[in-house]
Amino acid sequence: MHRVGFGYDVHPFEDGTPLILGGVNIPHPLGLKGHSDADVVSHAIADALLGAANLGDIGEHFPDTDEKNKNISSLKILKDIFSLIGDKGWQLENIDVSIIAEEPKISPYKKQMRENICEALSCNAAVISIKATTNERLGAIGRGEGIAAMAVALLSSVK
Repeated sequence: MHRVGFGYDVHPFEDGTPLILGGVNIPHPLGLKGHSDADVVSHAIADALLGAANLGDIGEHFPDTDEKNKNISSLKILKDIFSLIGDKGWQLENIDVSIIAEEPKISPYKKQMRENICEALSCNAAVISIKATTNERLGAIGRGEGIAAMAVALLSSVK
């Protein structure tokens, strides 16, 4: 049996925080505001994985009201979620991610993002696709107010 899950996350820019996407600290004057490290790429993947396994969403497992999640690495969140879905009898087939940002340019960091995500999910880089696009200057993302990411994950049952 196969199951597909979809994830979406968006965070506004904030001065004085690092910009972390896919576990990569990207040089940029603004970071993303959030309770954790605000890594929209990892958060979208986490929700896609949880959705495919019918295990709720990232906020149920890592609530922003819990101080132990303050500034937590989103790659740790991915590791924990991947362990949970494995315990429930699911294995990863593939993940496809789209990052939506006017700036910075994402292309130079995609390979390292893929490597970080693969390490967190104990998978081969061939099953992770990372793409980037702009919002053509439309809406909040287009005005450069933040960054969003969408992800789809395909899981298969091992039971």
